[in-house]
Amino acid sequence: MKIGEAKQIYSARFEEFWDQKLSLAKKKKALDEKINTTPNGKEVFSHEAVTLDLSYNAVSEKCEEYSNFLEQVMLTRSGLYNAEVAKQQGDIMSECARDTAKIMEVARRISRGGKVPAEDEKKLMEFSMVMYMSAKNAAMMNELKEKKQYTSLWDEEKGTEENPDPNEVADNGELTLDAPDAVDVSSVIASAVSDDESE
Repeated sequence: MKIGEAKQIYSARFEEFWDQKLSLAKKKKALDEKINTTPNGKEVFSHEAVTLDLSYNAVSEKCEEYSNFLEQVMLTRSGLYNAEVAKQQGDIMSECARDTAKIMEVARRISRGGKVPAEDEKKLMEFSMVMYMSAKNAAMMNELKEKKQYTSLWDEEKGTEENPDPNEVADNGELTLDAPDAVDVSSVIASAVSDDESE
């Protein structure tokens, strides 16, 4: 099961159980008021009180189970997301370092009197006008030397691919946790009440 699927399925189950838990809590409160206002209320409403308590406890237990599972799913998802972001940041940093090295090489080539493509000169100007001017001044001093012609240092990078969205990577990661059974609220309540009646 993918993390995104598990998050969606178990979030819906958790909400269903949470709503039922709130509803049962209101019913318990109303029943407690009935018991307190009715003479011999504990005896009159004892079966209803026990059934309501068992239902509330069973729903609360399942709600807690789903909550704990969702917490683990979100921790796993966060780990995958953070790993992808760190990888992409590392890629960007190494690309930036490569570009800086290329710019330094362009400055060196210009300063030695070499001919470099206009786009490489432009990248050097955008990076540092001072470095560009220094390289051009040094080139004037080397004007009488033979000029070497160079190809662009950025030609090999024309087809770089896009980084994937970290959210997609995290949601599409495989879930390695044991997922609890996704059951309906009504079946949990029925099971809790039938267990009590069989005793």
